[in-house]
Amino acid sequence: MADIERHWKPPSGFKAAVESAVPLPQIYNSLKDSKQTLVPLGGPGSRQLTWYECGPTVYDSAHMGHARNYVTFDIVRRILEDYFGYSILYVMNVTDVDDKIIRRAKRNYLLQQYERQHTDSAQVLAEAHTTLANSIAAQSSKLSTTQAEAESARDEAKAARSQHLKDASKKEKLAKELETAVLQEDLKLKQLQSAQKQLQQKGSQPSVPDILAIAGDVMGDLLDKQQGHTVTDKDIYRQHAARYESEFLEDMDALGCRRPDVMTRVSEYMTEIVEYIQTIMSNKMAYESSGSVHFDTQAFRGAGHVYGKLNPWAVGSAALAADDPDTRQGNGEKRHPTDFALWKAAKPGEPSWDSPWGQGRPGWHIECSAMASRIIGEQLDIHSGGEDLRFPHHDNELAQAEAHYHTCGCQQWVNYFLHTGHLSIEGLKMSKSLKNFITIREALASDFTGRQLRLMFALSPWDRPMQYGQQAADEMKAKESLFRNFFQNVEVVMRQHQTVKHTSKWDEGDGKERGLAKNIQQAQQRVHEALLDNLNSKAALDALLDLVKDTNKYLADRQGNTQGPPSQPFLVRKAAAYVTRILSIFGISAAAPDQLGFGGEAAATASANEGAAKYLDAFALFRDTVRSMAKSNKSAGQILAACDRIRDETMLELGVRLEDRGDESVWKLEDPAVLRREQQAKQQDAAEQKLKKLVSAHNKKQAELVRLQKLVQLPSIQEATKDKFSKFDADLNPTHDREGNQLDTKAAAKAKKVVDKEKKARDGLKKIENDPELMSRTEAEVKQLEQEIEGLKHMLEPKAYNGAS
Repeated sequence: MADIERHWKPPSGFKAAVESAVPLPQIYNSLKDSKQTLVPLGGPGSRQLTWYECGPTVYDSAHMGHARNYVTFDIVRRILEDYFGYSILYVMNVTDVDDKIIRRAKRNYLLQQYERQHTDSAQVLAEAHTTLANSIAAQSSKLSTTQAEAESARDEAKAARSQHLKDASKKEKLAKELETAVLQEDLKLKQLQSAQKQLQQKGSQPSVPDILAIAGDVMGDLLDKQQGHTVTDKDIYRQHAARYESEFLEDMDALGCRRPDVMTRVSEYMTEIVEYIQTIMSNKMAYESSGSVHFDTQAFRGAGHVYGKLNPWAVGSAALAADDPDTRQGNGEKRHPTDFALWKAAKPGEPSWDSPWGQGRPGWHIECSAMASRIIGEQLDIHSGGEDLRFPHHDNELAQAEAHYHTCGCQQWVNYFLHTGHLSIEGLKMSKSLKNFITIREALASDFTGRQLRLMFALSPWDRPMQYGQQAADEMKAKESLFRNFFQNVEVVMRQHQTVKHTSKWDEGDGKERGLAKNIQQAQQRVHEALLDNLNSKAALDALLDLVKDTNKYLADRQGNTQGPPSQPFLVRKAAAYVTRILSIFGISAAAPDQLGFGGEAAATASANEGAAKYLDAFALFRDTVRSMAKSNKSAGQILAACDRIRDETMLELGVRLEDRGDESVWKLEDPAVLRREQQAKQQDAAEQKLKKLVSAHNKKQAELVRLQKLVQLPSIQEATKDKFSKFDADLNPTHDREGNQLDTKAAAKAKKVVDKEKKARDGLKKIENDPELMSRTEAEVKQLEQEIEGLKHMLEPKAYNGAS
């Protein structure tokens, strides 16, 4: 996109930093859409940074798209603070006054009132059908409009490229974003159509809660239009926002995110926001209209500023600004279509505050500019948020701040703008508006642990899109297991090898120690280069994973040769300590400074006395069991079974993994929850294998029962052959044909073969005659097998369901 003009001024000392022998980290800057050397406002030698993060709009539960943004920037922040040593003033806002919050709080309140007041399900069903049909028609129209704009943009981009026009890349970027917008609007339409189909499938008499579970969103929007002006209690909005703010912070704690140094809440900065707007108006870049205040984009440009620095191709696109309430606000009152609201005149049923222009509330974009400026000042080192905030939100923030500080000569409010790539599901970004989201709490309750989520985000470039799904969850579990097994292997070596008993001299014959030492140095260099290059946590983790594999191979080689030199514990500990350090920087490990591994395991978190008591109790109980069995002359098999029980039950609950290695056992500390999941997986696998054997045994036993039932139903030999023979001797050999003629020698021989075949078919009858209970016993065995099969199926089905959900 080299032909798109971008406006960015390098910070003071930038050239010297780029040419310095000691490199500073480079970071992808959205203002240039390229990697730039990170130079603080204080100059290349400064270790001070200011950072403003766009926080949540607290109108609903946070989803995995939010986790992608906040966990990713938590990792970036930790790298800058803990690896490169910067001191960061980290500020994050909470938007607790916003159109989405107002709409959702009112909708929920009105739906609750509606459900209490409307008990006639037929009436509610009719209203739901009508409302859905109207919503589908409106969304179809919106999709058509977006498709038309996208098609026009594609044609313009194609023509510009063929004519080698200067703005060809700009037009191509716009066309690409409009194509994504078409997919998003199409998804919304399909979701409405799906809701309509679900409602139709409910028949003519569904319950009111069932109807609202399907059509609640569109019914709520309709109720808001009809009755929203009647909701005047401010506590409804504040309580709604407070609930989801608290939930968001709990989610961030569960994901291990560091709290910001300063958290600004919009409702607490109304005076500052009003003053900020007044300054912009005094600088002639905003105007009042009917009690609202709008930003004047044309005056802003006329004053020498650039509007649309982040996404210049998106400026003026009706489709890309369609979901921005501040751009839509007061279309009949604005001087130019790209103008947007700084202050919104009060409407009935909405919270409002005093201002020089009358009662109202701030627009979304002005909140961040005002609060960030209040805490940090007229220039920021770093500003960050999700990719979807580039336009119009962040472009409008930049314009507002430059307009506010115009008299100070401000042309660049932010030096480095960082945007995380979208988290996509089925090809589209995960989003509340698209209703294709999975909440953080749902993900933590089913697919991931907090550590696995952090691993997933760290293993994806922070500024690139990534996919969410079960495959990612499985891969992270495997990666986590690889690291955990590595730490456990190192701990075993540290316990088993005491330097007073084993040589600490490196074996120079095969050079394996020297090779591992080199592997450690190479991993350290690769990690450093990766983090200098756009804080590339993925490349850094790849280097760690290679070091883990190299160390595991070294241990396997040394332990596999009992006659050779032993493993060198200090060297492998060095490898594990370095891996632990980098994982700790990324927030993946919670290990203490002198601890290896992930940290937080049972033995590491328990106090010495309390932890020892649990293990001593277990040992004493096991000793009592073995002594009692020995006194009772129990067999070796029974004693071994007791050994297995302490391994599989007692030690498991204490967070100890016991592994049998020939005649020896090795113990490793582990999270009991992990051990339980592993045991459950083994038990399920064993149950599945048992089920297969039971089904096979049942099929055989059922076939045997059918054979016995057929046997007892067989007629006598005389009856079965009466169409051939009429008389038989004492041994049941035929003597006369069916007409009563005596059989000659040749015919009698043939007849005997026929009867012998019948006798053979009845061989099993003797078994039944000799064992009168055979039939009933076989039937009981079949029934018993069927009950066992059903019991196993009942046990396995919930697990299969949970695993697939």
